[in-house]
Amino acid sequence: MLKLVWGKLALLVTVSLFASSLPTSASVVCLTNSYTLASRDYGRDYGTDGRSGSSGRAGRDGRSGQSQTIFADGSAVNLELSGSNGEDGEDGTNGTRPYCYDQPSNVSHDVQAPDGGGGGVGGRGGDGGNGGSLTVYYSNLDDLRKILVRATGGESGRGGRGGNGAEGCRCRKRDWEIESCTGTSGSPDYKCTKKTYRCNDGRDGQDGSDGSSGKRGSLGVLSIIKGKETLAVDNPSVTKAISELGSQQFNLSKNKWNLRTGATSLLAPGSIIADEYREFDKRLEGTFQLVWQDKQPINRYGDKNVKITLNDNNQMEVDFPEDLWLDGSAKTEGNITKYTVNSAIPRKDVTRLAVAEFAGSGQNLSLKIVDLAARSDVINTRFRVKYRIQDRDDFRGFSDYQKVYEGDIPAELVNREYNRFSIALGKLQIPNNALRSGLQVDIELEATRSLGGRSAKQNITWQGSIRR
Repeated sequence: MLKLVWGKLALLVTVSLFASSLPTSASVVCLTNSYTLASRDYGRDYGTDGRSGSSGRAGRDGRSGQSQTIFADGSAVNLELSGSNGEDGEDGTNGTRPYCYDQPSNVSHDVQAPDGGGGGVGGRGGDGGNGGSLTVYYSNLDDLRKILVRATGGESGRGGRGGNGAEGCRCRKRDWEIESCTGTSGSPDYKCTKKTYRCNDGRDGQDGSDGSSGKRGSLGVLSIIKGKETLAVDNPSVTKAISELGSQQFNLSKNKWNLRTGATSLLAPGSIIADEYREFDKRLEGTFQLVWQDKQPINRYGDKNVKITLNDNNQMEVDFPEDLWLDGSAKTEGNITKYTVNSAIPRKDVTRLAVAEFAGSGQNLSLKIVDLAARSDVINTRFRVKYRIQDRDDFRGFSDYQKVYEGDIPAELVNREYNRFSIALGKLQIPNNALRSGLQVDIELEATRSLGGRSAKQNITWQGSIRR
């Protein structure tokens, strides 16, 4: 910045000295030019905008309390499982004031004063740590009355305050008038005009917003198990490529829990823990096997992942990818669930219908559709049609298309032969004069395709004339 100011000063001094050696009239011209050259660096603005303040650092989250597993034997136990508090967020810093150079005067353009810097945003408060969970194995439920536990959640941190915005520069002179002349002074073509220019105050920097407070930590949860045998680890779900499912069985298991209320009534007075607790019910185990009966080999879909989950009803849930349609059913015998896939079609192959032929006239008019994916033997298909005609007008050329029929096509008017459909349009409730030879028609066909509880729509359009 010092170098820039020195450059301007040197330019002004040089031009001014040069001007002093010229006649008075020439000196006026040179001085005007020297100011114009110096003020050119200002452009539309002058000075320097203030800088925005820094955002405050977010507060750290509190630590969750340590989870514990104990065996109740009637001895007194005092447990502290509370989570720690979240830290407060830092305040944002204030925006800096702009640096206001001397406002240029008598320049032939509008001037914008520098803006003040905006305040920094306050940091978010940290979340409180969650209370630790407590798992108790017991033989006598009354022994839990000897256990005092505090599993409170930590307090949330407060959000930091936003910084203040700085005030923008104010104009010393709001407006001025500049006269400009063309032509030679004293001659008929010499004309002068005046124009008013303005200075606009700099904008004040906006105050930074306050940071949001964190979330309070949740209370710890009590789980109770009658007995002394440690529970086995859950293995309730598995995700595998579909090609792997066809060659092996998968064993899944999980511990089933019943949710109950009144946890503190089971423990020593003064205990702090979530009211809802878990009581172990039983161990669930099952085996899954996929039976593939689609005509396409299972390896064709090898990169598609399938998720199998054992639910609380001891049933297997199978989640196939959205881009693969299947028709199948599950059957459970003992602990083995077999899922049989009868048909499988990639989603992209479901809507590959196209017009093959538009033939006939009158009641024999038909539209033939072909399934390019050749899977219509397993996909259910329904059609809906909008039939429009265009009459010739000898005076105005062709008129707009006029709708004469719209509705679902009854199944008896659709004949399917493997992957080809023949739709008897002439048998619909369409006026005879709208089925005559040579007539220009516009057909919009909506096909609804469904398989295994999934469905998709495809719109097919065709324009042309009925053959003579």
